[in-house]
Formats: sequence, structure tokens, C-alpha cells
Amino acid sequence: MEMDGRARSIIENVEPEINGGRFPIKRVAGERIVVRADVYSDGHDEIAARLLFKGPGDADWRESLMEPVGNDRWEGEFSVDEVGNYLYTVQGWVDHFKTWRKDLKKKFDAGRDLEVDFLIGAGFLDAAAKRSSLPADAAKLARIAEGLKKKNVSPEEKLALALGEEIAGLMEKYPDKSTAALYEKELPALSERKRAGFSAWYEFFPRSCSTEPGRHGTLKDCEALLPEIARMGFDILYLPPIHPIGEVNRKGKNNAPRAEEGDVGSPWAIGSQAGGHKALHPRLGSMEDFEALVKKARDLSLDIALDLALQCAPDHPYVKEHPEWFRWRPDGTVQYAENPPKKYEDILPIHFETKDWKALWEELRSVVLFWMEKGVRVFRVDNPHTKPFPFWEWLIAEVKKVHPDAVFLSEAFTRPKVMYRLAKLGFTQSYTYFTWRNSKTEIIQYLKEITQAPVREFFRPNFWPNTPDILPEYLQYGGRPAFVIKLVLAATLSSNYGVYGPAYELCEAEPLSDKEEYLHSEKYEIKHWDRGRGDSLRDLMARLNSIRRENAALHSTLNLEFHAVDNDHILFYIKATEDLSNVILVVVNLDPFHTQAGWVEVPMKKLGIDSTQPYLVHDLLSDDKYIWQGVKNYVELKPEILPAHIFQVRKRLKREYDFDYFM
Repeated sequence: MEMDGRARSIIENVEPEINGGRFPIKRVAGERIVVRADVYSDGHDEIAARLLFKGPGDADWRESLMEPVGNDRWEGEFSVDEVGNYLYTVQGWVDHFKTWRKDLKKKFDAGRDLEVDFLIGAGFLDAAAKRSSLPADAAKLARIAEGLKKKNVSPEEKLALALGEEIAGLMEKYPDKSTAALYEKELPALSERKRAGFSAWYEFFPRSCSTEPGRHGTLKDCEALLPEIARMGFDILYLPPIHPIGEVNRKGKNNAPRAEEGDVGSPWAIGSQAGGHKALHPRLGSMEDFEALVKKARDLSLDIALDLALQCAPDHPYVKEHPEWFRWRPDGTVQYAENPPKKYEDILPIHFETKDWKALWEELRSVVLFWMEKGVRVFRVDNPHTKPFPFWEWLIAEVKKVHPDAVFLSEAFTRPKVMYRLAKLGFTQSYTYFTWRNSKTEIIQYLKEITQAPVREFFRPNFWPNTPDILPEYLQYGGRPAFVIKLVLAATLSSNYGVYGPAYELCEAEPLSDKEEYLHSEKYEIKHWDRGRGDSLRDLMARLNSIRRENAALHSTLNLEFHAVDNDHILFYIKATEDLSNVILVVVNLDPFHTQAGWVEVPMKKLGIDSTQPYLVHDLLSDDKYIWQGVKNYVELKPEILPAHIFQVRKRLKREYDFDYFM
């Protein structure tokens, strides 16, 4: 770009900006993007700044005013109304008209002769009239300019005309940007569908869906369960791999190295003579059954999420058809998966450094697109951190060209920088360390880390208290109260959360000895779950999901604020909509064994609550109602009854009648 020496304004420190604009920030359709930048110039002239943005299909930039917020910092915003890719940047210029207006008043107060200054101002107005796109506006500008030129008008009248609101509005509409500077980068933003930002996931194994103990479940059995999953308020039903399972080196129950007769193996050992990643396990049913399942789910406003596990069993068709896609050891045997000391003899990792990598990438893309043709739009991606970053960036971008509504959940319990890189390069949502954050300090520190800039701009957390791989110690020893506590935390701290369903519903907590893994894991055997048990959490789950849907304050993770309570076993946090029309106070006893009590401190002024008036808090979990007064209020939580409150604040409003009421 050729330099224009007349452009005197400087634009720097633009936020948000991820890796210098290398990666997009993330929003969901309907949300705002607030942009801040330093915009300044030499000398004492007034500065103006605009936020420029364009969305999907826009040929030209749209503009939004930026306002100064102090110390040469400017702020503007725009809304992302569509799903797709946006760009934004900042423009700044020296505003000679504003400088003229500012100086005019000072000169008048000093008693200076202003005749020439009024003529200068008239010149600014005449130039703006020529830039005007509306004849009516041009006429107004010309009329005001003539008023400034007249000799029989007093200086006081001309000053009033020059400082009037009408002239300011018109000149704001048609500024002189002939010497404007443009920020050197066009920054990307990605707008995704609402389910990317607000969702509740439920995971179950299709083969365990049978109503008869011992019988292998089918997709038709899964379909019969869909109404109950929908009744419980979940948005996404996630199925572990539904493909044929390898026979070679098949694992037995509890990850035994050798399978016994009748052992069904791990669904993550994908591929056999029955097919690979584009095939269904024969015992689950037909492709027509799968498409019927997806359609029925959609009718119930459910998404079916598939597991995208890019690995193969030793007898996967790829191994014979494309041996170059796997590692071969000096003794002629193929390398199976390892994470020492763990060994996965039933799984072969794909060799992404193969010379045939282009064909490999294209084939794996075809796997994703194959299932999308069947109606799938959501994928939980297994261990993405063990595959190359460039591959994921390419694959997700390729898929979104065809299906911009695609959602990819990254299952990467690994180092933070690796998790963040995966989020930056395209993953919609990410598993997190929430699974192991149990104390008040741990939770607050971790949530602050992932909800503050810059992480909040690209990392969209999805909180899972358990998975088929992970039974945390907190759940192993805390009993039913621990399951309730972690469920409430997951569902209210994060706008996206999920559970490994039947095991969580029934508070399954029997571990392998000295491990955070399930004994008799469903990964290696068919389970029969008694979902009708009286101690099931399914009604609580339904209530929680209903609360989430009905309260807009819970639709975001980024509005989370922690507040003081004088007990280290009690966590108190608040979520509210920007207009404070929906305010939610959450109080959780983190101790699953003992009653805990304390005084919470409510930020009255910040929440728009009159400190002189009582206000009602309605516990949406228990349906109990309390009248609170002032900043400090008492709470007491018994874990064996209900270890949490989810309060909706109802403020007392004065009416013209002689009574008050809450709303």
C-alpha cells in the first residue's frame, strides 16, 4: 500500500486480536463484538475513529462509530447477525471540523474576532454538502453554511449555529476522511450458530440401549430413548463410535489384553472386515436406521453428535489398502498406539507424516462429509492433540465451506497451550480441566483464566464432570451429593456442558483400584442401565436444563462474576444479562459431606437493586422463595438435601398504587 504522508493518525493496540490477526475471535449469531484501539495523532487536533466491518456476502465495509474512553483509547461495536466469517478493522483521521468547533468557543470566550473563522467553518460545511448522499442533507448543510457567511448576523447567533446539534450530526454523517489512516490488518471473526455457544450434551453407548439385559442395543433402541433425552432438556446426544469394531487384539472387559468369547471390544478400535469409518457396526442396524435416528432427533430439536476418532483397528480396511498411512517397525509389524506406560494394542495411530499425506487428508475429509450427508452436524473429536495442527485447521475450514453450521468439540485433556491452539485453529468447543477443579480456590482461578482476555475470545469451554474414560476422585468418594454439586457447577458456570449420561444419572462411582477410571467400564462391555431407579438424577437434570433455557443470563460463560462469602466451602457467583432483566445468583456447597453456612455479599448497586428495599430471591431448584435485605444475606446448604441454590432475583418495584410487588 502506497503511503499517504497526509495521514497523521496512528492506530495500534487493537483488541481483540488473536496472534496478530492469524486466528479469528469467536461469537455466536446475535452477539456483539466490542473493539478497542489506541487512535491518536501529533499535535492538539481532534481525532475521529470508525470501526469498519463486513460480514458474509458483504462487498463493502459497513461502519460503526467509535467513542473515546480515555487516554487515546477508543471503543466501538458491531453485531454478528449471520453465521459465517466476518472481518473488522479500525479507521482514524484528524477531524478538522471538530477541531474548528472546539477552538471556536475558546476564541469567542477570549473576545477574538471570528469572522474569518466562521468562513472557515462554512467551507467545511460546503465540502460536506458535496459529499452528502441525500439532497435534503446537502440543502441543510448549505443553509447552515450560508448562515455562517452572512454579515448581518451577530457573532453570538453564528456561534450558536456553529455549536448546534444539527450541524454536529450532519458533519458526523459526512466526515472528511481524505487523510484517514487504516489499521494495517483486517482482523477475522467467526460467527457460529447458537448451539455452538449454548448446549447441553448427553452421552450414551448405543449398544447399551437395549431394554433387555444382555442383548446388544440397536439404533432403533436409541431412537426409542430420544423423547426421554429431549424431555430432560438436552440439546445434543453424543454417540461414541458406531463403526465396526476390530477383531485383532480386541480388548476384553476392564481393558483386559485378551478378549474372551463374546467380548464386544472398544468402539474406539475402529474397523474390521465389516468396514471402516464410513460403515456402521452390523449389530446396530442399517444406514436407513441411522438416518431415521437423525431425523427423529431433529424433530425433537436434538442434534446427534458422532465421535470422530481418527485411528484404526489392526484389521481396518485402510491397513491393507493404504499401508503407507501407518508406521511399520523394523521387524515388519505395525506400530500400535502407546502412551507409556499405557498400551493400546487394539488401535493403530495414523501416520500423518506419510509422504502420501495429501491423499490421507482428503480421505479423512471425505469421512466427515459422508456423515454430514446423513444429517450429522456435530462431532466430538477424540484426542485431536495427537494429530497435526495444520491438518485440523485445513479440515475444519474445508468442512465449514460446505456446512458453516458444523460444530467440533475438542477432546484434548492436555497442556493448556495445546488446548488453546486447537481452539484458535477452528474447534468450536473444548473439554477443560473443570473435571478436576473441586475447591473454591481452584474453581475461581481456573474460571478467571478461561473467561478473561485473550482466552475468552477464542476458547469456548464445555464442562464435563465425567466421561467414559474418567471417574474423578471427587465423584468416587463424595456420594450422590458430589454428583449433584458437580452437575450444578457444570450447568451454571459454563454455557456448554455435558455428562456421560447413564453413569452420571445413577451416580455410578465404582473405580478401578487406585485409578480415576470406571470398574466394569462400558468402553469394553455392554451395560444395562436401570434408568427408572428412584435415586436417578434425571429429574434434577431436567430441572437444571429447564432453568438454563429459561434464563438468558445462563446462556453465556463470559458474564460470570465471583463474589464474596465468608466460608471457603461455599462458592458464590452471579450471572446477569447486560440490561439486568435476568439476574441469577448461584450458591454451591462444595463439601459433599457436611452442612455449610455463611453470609454472601450481593453487589446491590451493580445489579440495580435498591439498597433501601427488600428483594425476593426465588430458588429455581427447590422453588423456595426468600426475602433478602441489603448486601449480606445468610445461606445454609445441606448436601444430603440440596447442596446448591440457583436464585433468580426479583426486584421490588414501586407502583403508583399503595402497594409494592416483586418481578
